Amino acid sequence: MFTGNTARNYDSWYETKQGRFIDLVETEAAFDLVTLSPGARILDAGCGTGNFSIKLAEHGYLVTGIDLSSDMLNIARKKCMAKGLKVDLETMNIEHLLLPDNYFDAAFSMAAFEFIADPEPAYRELSRVVKPGGQILIGTINRDSLWGKTYMEEASKNPDSVFKHAYFKNLEELADVDRINLRASRQCLYVPPQAPEEYFDLEHETRLAADHTGGFIICLWQKPY
Repeated sequence: MFTGNTARNYDSWYETKQGRFIDLVETEAAFDLVTLSPGARILDAGCGTGNFSIKLAEHGYLVTGIDLSSDMLNIARKKCMAKGLKVDLETMNIEHLLLPDNYFDAAFSMAAFEFIADPEPAYRELSRVVKPGGQILIGTINRDSLWGKTYMEEASKNPDSVFKHAYFKNLEELADVDRINLRASRQCLYVPPQAPEEYFDLEHETRLAADHTGGFIICLWQKPY
């Protein structure tokens, strides 16, 4: 769980060129996969400081964000208030959602499943609260990429690394959560972590996609009717 200084410093990464670029490509990849109309009711599971919840709200969706960290949620509330956005933010465990069945049009979880050992119970909960025909989108760090390997190496060397508690997955493992209802999958973030700063742009991202493994993977499922 991200608390205290970790929560307060979390958003500083988004202020770097690398952080802004990674956020951009992951966000674009996620929004390219979904088909939702303004006014759709969306759950953002593992919303952290609200970065993706804010993007969803700015698209005109009705957003509920949940996270285990009250410190992160307090930051999210301040950010939403500063932007004049109405987002319902609640402290909750993704594996035990205190939310009604068949309520949301879609559920998103971006960069949270790397901290979940067994993804199936969390996926079942997301599916439970989504309406029949609704969409479930999960994005996470790709274990088989240079990004995944870098984070795993960091965790092995640094006892204070947040990735000490990570359970990285590859695309096949993420898709295996529900092969029957899987509708689409994709990778992004082809620029490797050791690349110079000037490589973090869309031109290099597109060129490197030809022969690199994406650092971030996304799967989209549709709940059966």
